[in-house]
Amino acid sequence: MKIDWDRRTCARKGHVTYAPDDPRLRVRLHAETALGDVWRCLRCGDFVLGEPHGSGPADEAPLVPRGKVLRDLFILRFLAIERAVRGVFIVLVAVAVWKFSNSQDAVRRLFNDYLDVFRPVFRHFHYDLDHSPVVGSIQKAFGYKHDTLLLVAALLLAYALIELVEAVGLWYAKRWAEYLTVVATAAFLPLEIYELTEHISWLKITTLVLNILAVLYIALTKRLFGLRGGRRKFEEERHSASLMEVEESAGVAVG
Repeated sequence: MKIDWDRRTCARKGHVTYAPDDPRLRVRLHAETALGDVWRCLRCGDFVLGEPHGSGPADEAPLVPRGKVLRDLFILRFLAIERAVRGVFIVLVAVAVWKFSNSQDAVRRLFNDYLDVFRPVFRHFHYDLDHSPVVGSIQKAFGYKHDTLLLVAALLLAYALIELVEAVGLWYAKRWAEYLTVVATAAFLPLEIYELTEHISWLKITTLVLNILAVLYIALTKRLFGLRGGRRKFEEERHSASLMEVEESAGVAVG
């Protein structure tokens, strides 16, 4: 079922009406009814009862996102939420690494004690904990130096900061955030591909596919790096999706 992004947004945020000074346009956007004056919404095109939200020259009408632009904004905000969740998770991991670096010996002893307890239990189910890749990775981490762990924690915090900055910028549809997201995501694609060569999992495959799709989608739909006409065409598209509503509704070209 096709989503009517214009009416969906108006239902949540309300209509946006505008009274242009040009009488040729004004008469096409305005009507009188038994209940009072109505003005056409610049987003969904429906007539709305009451005074217009603004008035003035047609070229000063508010830039109201419509149609495809609203759909793109919805997808950007979905990506923003994903980046925010990932950023918070990485912060928690960084804090855990930092705490681990300060009590490495105590954590090692606690881990070994629990390992001795669970080893016969897992052996009963024919699983050898001593040859488990997860256990091996944890034991390997115990061998890292304190300074190395602090460096890892600092790098994780820096990465989390990038993710959170991306999230805020994407939520507000900032063009710099779109560039940052594409560059930062693309930079980690080789690492994700390398990890797949080491160990394949559905989570890694799904993450890689989603990141590739995100890079392609943002770069192409937002016309980044000069693609599909670049910023000029992007601004023309935004303009035609909003102010053009005044021109098309009135059937009069605005000079």
